Amino acid sequence: MKTVFTSFTTDNIHEGHLNIIREAQKYGKVIIGALSDRTLVRINRYTTMPQEERINLYRQLRGVDDVVLQEDLMSNDVIKRYRPDYVIHGDNWKIGVESVIRDNVIQLLSEYGGQLIEVPYTVNDAVKKADQRMIERLAMPEYRRKRLKRLLELRPVVKAIEAHSGLTGLIVEKTLIERNGEFDQFDAMWVSSLCDSTDKGKPDIELVDISSRLRTIDDIMEVTTKPIILDGDTGGLTEHFVYNVRTLERMGVSAVIIEDKTGLKKNSLFGTEVQQTQDSIENFSAKIAAGKKAQLTEDFMIIARIESLILEQGMEDALLRAFSFRDAGADGIMIHSRKKDPTEIFEFCDKFRKKDSNTPIVVVPTSFNSVTEEEFEKHGVNIVIYANQLMRAAFPAMKSVAEEILRCHRAQEVDAQLMPFKDIITLIDEL
Repeated sequence: MKTVFTSFTTDNIHEGHLNIIREAQKYGKVIIGALSDRTLVRINRYTTMPQEERINLYRQLRGVDDVVLQEDLMSNDVIKRYRPDYVIHGDNWKIGVESVIRDNVIQLLSEYGGQLIEVPYTVNDAVKKADQRMIERLAMPEYRRKRLKRLLELRPVVKAIEAHSGLTGLIVEKTLIERNGEFDQFDAMWVSSLCDSTDKGKPDIELVDISSRLRTIDDIMEVTTKPIILDGDTGGLTEHFVYNVRTLERMGVSAVIIEDKTGLKKNSLFGTEVQQTQDSIENFSAKIAAGKKAQLTEDFMIIARIESLILEQGMEDALLRAFSFRDAGADGIMIHSRKKDPTEIFEFCDKFRKKDSNTPIVVVPTSFNSVTEEEFEKHGVNIVIYANQLMRAAFPAMKSVAEEILRCHRAQEVDAQLMPFKDIITLIDEL
């Protein structure tokens, strides 16, 4: 009997998937490739069901003869192993980044005379509702909150970039690129106090209160599904921090990063140019321990940000604090520097990793931005946060357009700098 192969990426089977199976049955034995969790996160796909459960779900579908775990997004592994007579897929992959997968499948089939079958993508109200239901489920707090810890297991380096509004959240959510046959995307969102304050026209001195910060988070959460890491500044008073931990946990935030400073917060970019006071190890450890005691789930993470290198207190102080904060319950350590040379960051990571191979290390390479994620991985870094690049890209563009309109007394001259609004609103899903 001839064989027919197709790949599934979902735990939400609807009419479109069943139609693919029915069409496949007409040509022979049906084999489904269940993309692994590790592969799915590379293409912006998350599920609420572990891969073993998804494999069992596909096996139970009428008309399916076999299910295989697929680790290769391009289908090289499965097609070369099984040499199916046919590969069947919806015709929706003819455009966009998935067209690269299609081209690769055609090439693989041509090597031995296999054939590609494309069926019209199923579009109706039931399918649309099923897809929407899946997105809404992924956005639910209990699923979103745990996703960061899962990503740390699946990704060599978790990439986060700042979002300060619903629109920037959608950019982070939906940006997916293909390069040399590999797909890449951002794994998480960083809600920065600096960008949040700047977007509101306020100084970055913890002036924007937690209620306002939560509204920003809510705006982002309403239209996205990716995990959120919150910049919690100093965490405030311990008595307040424990309540905020509960609130963030309940909302579905995955992690909060708090820095070991006290008094009026000044941005770390200023370093020793302004007066900044580092909290004692004992006080900050107590704040971490209180936050961990207050949380109700195992999913939420409290990450300790160490300012010793920023404040020129030395490597030994930074390491002493790192191990003390870890022992107090911190789920991760963020080490910061404002030097362009990454040497001290690498030294910290290497020395920390000699004694601790498990606790996640977080870096924010705003100053030392020449370092690639692959280089960070070699030094044991787990999370890389691009903390303010979207905000910094938007400001000069808006300022330039405003100045040009004033110069020309009309808007025609700035058209070349502007994206058509219809292209922007394609990011926004309609119910």
